Amino acid sequence: MAEYRPRGGRGGNNQARGNVGGEGSFPPLNGNNGHRSSNGTYRNDGQWKQSNGNGGGSNRDWKESGGGYANRKDANEGVRNGNGRQFHNGGRNHNQSGGDRVNNGRQFVDHQRNSNERYGEDRRQKHHDGNPSSSNPIVEKPVHSTETPQTSSGVARGGMRGNRAIAEIVRTRPIDTTITKQGTSGRQIMLQTNYFRVARKDDECIFQYRVDFNPPVESSRLLRSLVYGLKPTIGGYIFDGTQLFTRHKLRSDEVEITTKDSTSDQEYIIKLRRVGVIDGTNETALMIYNLINRKAMGGLNLQLIGRNFFDPAAKVTVSQYGIELYPGYVTSIRQHENDVLMCAELTHRVMRTDTCYTLMKQCMNHGGNWKDNFKRMILGSVVMATYGSNRTYTINDVEYSTTAESSFQTSNGQISFVQYFRERYNIIIRDPRQPMLVSRSKSKDIRAGLPELIYLVPELVRATGITDEMRRNFNLMRTLADHTRLTPDKRIERLEVFNRRLQDSKESTEIFQFWKTELDRRLVEVPARVLQPETIFFHPEQPNYAVAAGEMAEWQMAFRNNPMYHSVALTKWFAVVPKGSERLITDFMQCLRQAARGMRFQIEDPQLIVIPNDSPAVYIDSLNSIVQRDPQMIMCVVTNDKADRYAAIKKKCCVDRAVATQVIKTRTITPKGGNVRTLMSVATKVAIQVNCKLGGIPWILKNPLSSIMVIGFDVCHDTRDKSKSYGALVASMYGAGCRHPKYFSTVNHHSNGEELSNFMAQNIIKAVHSYRADFGNALPERIIVYRDGVGEGQLKYVYDHEVNAIKEKLLLACKDRREAARLTFFVVNKRINTRLFHQKRNPVPGTIVDDVITLPERNDFYLVSQSVRQGTVSPTSYNILKDESGLNADKLQLYTFKQTHMYYNWSGTVGVPAVCQYAHKLAALAGQHLHQAPNSLLEKKLYYL
Repeated sequence: MAEYRPRGGRGGNNQARGNVGGEGSFPPLNGNNGHRSSNGTYRNDGQWKQSNGNGGGSNRDWKESGGGYANRKDANEGVRNGNGRQFHNGGRNHNQSGGDRVNNGRQFVDHQRNSNERYGEDRRQKHHDGNPSSSNPIVEKPVHSTETPQTSSGVARGGMRGNRAIAEIVRTRPIDTTITKQGTSGRQIMLQTNYFRVARKDDECIFQYRVDFNPPVESSRLLRSLVYGLKPTIGGYIFDGTQLFTRHKLRSDEVEITTKDSTSDQEYIIKLRRVGVIDGTNETALMIYNLINRKAMGGLNLQLIGRNFFDPAAKVTVSQYGIELYPGYVTSIRQHENDVLMCAELTHRVMRTDTCYTLMKQCMNHGGNWKDNFKRMILGSVVMATYGSNRTYTINDVEYSTTAESSFQTSNGQISFVQYFRERYNIIIRDPRQPMLVSRSKSKDIRAGLPELIYLVPELVRATGITDEMRRNFNLMRTLADHTRLTPDKRIERLEVFNRRLQDSKESTEIFQFWKTELDRRLVEVPARVLQPETIFFHPEQPNYAVAAGEMAEWQMAFRNNPMYHSVALTKWFAVVPKGSERLITDFMQCLRQAARGMRFQIEDPQLIVIPNDSPAVYIDSLNSIVQRDPQMIMCVVTNDKADRYAAIKKKCCVDRAVATQVIKTRTITPKGGNVRTLMSVATKVAIQVNCKLGGIPWILKNPLSSIMVIGFDVCHDTRDKSKSYGALVASMYGAGCRHPKYFSTVNHHSNGEELSNFMAQNIIKAVHSYRADFGNALPERIIVYRDGVGEGQLKYVYDHEVNAIKEKLLLACKDRREAARLTFFVVNKRINTRLFHQKRNPVPGTIVDDVITLPERNDFYLVSQSVRQGTVSPTSYNILKDESGLNADKLQLYTFKQTHMYYNWSGTVGVPAVCQYAHKLAALAGQHLHQAPNSLLEKKLYYL
C-alpha cells in the first residue's frame, strides 16, 4: 500500500488503488548453450563467475523480478501539473513578440504578432504582423567586400536564434565495430511504432545563407517581416532568425538588398552571405526537415500553442468542469539507425473556460486577503491570450498598481490598455480597474529582442491546465483519462489520420513537393525481443516459496500464500488518530495483523494516541512526546491530504529525529459498504511497506552479479525555493555471495550543475564506504549507475563532468586495490514520445527494441518493463554513456529488466530500475516537503516509501 502523500509535483502515490507501479514487461529467453561474456561465464544457478572466456551463449535461467512505479499511471499520458503544462510532454512557452512600451519604460506585448513563425515560403500574410509588401523598394546588388555588418541580435555568428539550437551530439556507441549494441536473447517479434520514414526525392542541394541587417534589428517580428519582403526576389525560403535556406542559389555568394519597413519608413540593408550547401543528413539538414514539416503542418488549420500544434476544431468540451481539451501533435525528425524518421505523438492541452478575471472574482468572493490568495493561485500558472495568435505565458507576478486604465508608450504617443484593445481588436474591456498580470521573459528571449516584462489583462487571458483541487477530483480525472488515455488501436488510427491529413492537404502537399520531401504513409515496423518472465522468491531457504512473475509481471496475489523474504518484528509502535476515527483504526489494525500473519510478519498492537483535532500543531505535540519513547514506527491517521500537515509530520520524524512513519488517510482505511474484509488488499500493501521501512525485504530474485552496487539518481526542484534542487542517490548493494540487497541513500541540495556533479561523485563514494562497512571492508567490483532527470541538451555536460568526476573519485577510493570498480553509467529517460504497438495492443513486459528507431551515435535501447491496463504503454529509453563492465548487450539489457522488479511499493515491475524510482521518491520528499536533507541515521532504510 503506497503511503498517502499530498498530490502535486512529479511524484506521489495512487492512494485509491494503493499501488505505485507501472506499465509494460518482458518475456522469455531462448537457447541454453551456456552464456559467456568477455570476463565471465554464465552458470545455471543464476550467478556469473569470473573467467577470461569470450563468446556468447544462453541466458535461459538468468531471470529477474521485483518492482513498482511511484505515482503509477495506467499509461504515461496522465495530466501534468496544474500550472498549465499540456497533457504528456508539455510544450514550453514562446513569449516572443515585438511590442509597444509601457509608460514606465517596460514593454507591452501585442499578442497578434506571431514570432513563432519561422518560415516565409507561401506562408500567407495572416501569419505576419507588419506589411511585408512586395511594393517596398528593393535594390539587389552583388557584394565584393568580405566585411559583414553587425549581427541583428545578440546571437553569435552561426548560432541559432530562438529555440533552434541543435544539441551537441554525444557519441556513446563503441568505436570497436566488433561490439554490437543489439542483443539476441528472447522471443523474436515485430512491432509497429509511431514513426514515419522521411526522404528527399532527389539529391538536390539546399543553399544556406547568413542573414545580417544594417542597422541591427532586435524585434523578431520585424526580422521576419523584412525577410518576407524578399520573397519575390529570392523565391521560397526557410528563415530561422539568423540563417536562410533556399533551393535556388542566388546569383552571387554575397548579396545586399535594400528595403524599407513600411510602418516606420526605416531603410534597412539586408546582407545575404552564402555559408554552406546542405545535403545528406547532418544536423542542419535535419533541422531543415523539421522546419519543412512544421511548415506543412501549418496547412492543417492547426493552432500553434507554445511549441506544438493543436486542433481547436476537434476540441472536447467538458462543460461540467469548465474545461476544454485540445488534441494536438508533437513531431520530431532525426537520423535513426538507417533512415531519417519522423516521430509523431498525440498530445492534449487542457484549456479552462474561465478567464483569469473570473478566478480573481472568485477569490474576492471567498473573503480574506483576496489579493494574496489570487496571487498564490495564479503565480507559476500558464495562461493563453484570447486574441491575436493565442500565445501562452507563464505568470510571474500580479501588479495591483497597474490597471487596464494605465497607459503605455507607442510610436504615436501614450495610449491606455483599454483604448488599445478597443482600437486594435475591437475588444471592450469591461472592468478598466482590474490589475495587470506580469510575465517575465527568459534571458535568452530578452537577448532575442523581447521585453523583460510582459503585461496581460486578466479579462483577456484564459487559465490553462488543472489545479491541485481539480486533480483531487476523481470524477474529473476519470473524464479526462477517457479522452487522453488512448488504447494502442485508437492511437494507431489517429496517427494514420494525421499522416493522411498531411499527405492530402493541398497546402501541405505543395510545401513537401516544393522542398522535394516525401513522408511515408506507413508506420515504421521494428524487430523486437521479449525476455523470459522472472521468478520471484519469498524465502531464503525454501525454493518452493517462489512464483513466476508471469507475462504481465505482477505478483500481488502471491502474498496470500507466501511469506515475505525477510521481516522485522514490529513490537513497539504508535498510532496517532484524530478523535472520531478510533473505530476505523481499530478495524484496520485487525486487518493489518491478519494480513501480516499470512506473510509471517509479526505485528503487535500499537499504542493508540487520540488527538483532539488534526491540525499540524497538535500532531507535532503528540509526536514530540512519542519520539522520546524510542518507537520503531509511528502511524499517523489524517482526514485529508493537506500538504502542510504532511510536511510537519515528515520533518519531525525524518529530520529532527530518525523514526519511520506511515501516514494514511481515513478514506483509505474506510471499508467499502461497511465490510471490513474489503480492507485486506490495503492492509497487505501497508504491511509490505511498513516492513520495508523497518529494514525488511519483501522478495528477491536471482542475482547473477555479485560484488556489485546499483545506483539510482534523480533530481527534484525545491517547491519553496526555486533556486535550489535536491539530488537523491539510492544504492542497492550486493556483496560476494549475497542473495538480497542492502540499501544506502543520501540527499544534497544544489544550485547549479557543477554542485550537482560534485555532490553526485561524493555521494557515490559515501555509498562505497557503506558497502565496505556492510561487506567486511570489501569493495564492489562493478558499479552500475542509472541516472534519471537528464535532458537531451545535458548529455555532454553529464559525460564531461559527472562521469569523469565519478571516475576520479573511484580511483581515489579504490587506491588500495589493484583496479578501481568498473563503472557503467546509464542515462534513463521515461519522458519520451516513442510508442510501441504489438498487433494493435501493448507489448508485454520484457520487450526490448535495440535497432531501427535507436540512434546511430548511441549505445542505446528501449525497454518496456511494465504492464498497463488502460491507455498505451510508454517504453523507457536507456543510453549507456560509459561501460567498463565487460558485459555484452544481452546481459546489460537483462540486468536492467531485472532491476525493474525490485521496487517494493508495487508487487510488479515498474517503468525504470527500482533504484531510480527510490531516488525519485527521496528527491520528491526532500524537495516538496522537507526542504532540507533528511537525518543521516535513516540512510540505510527505505523510509521514503
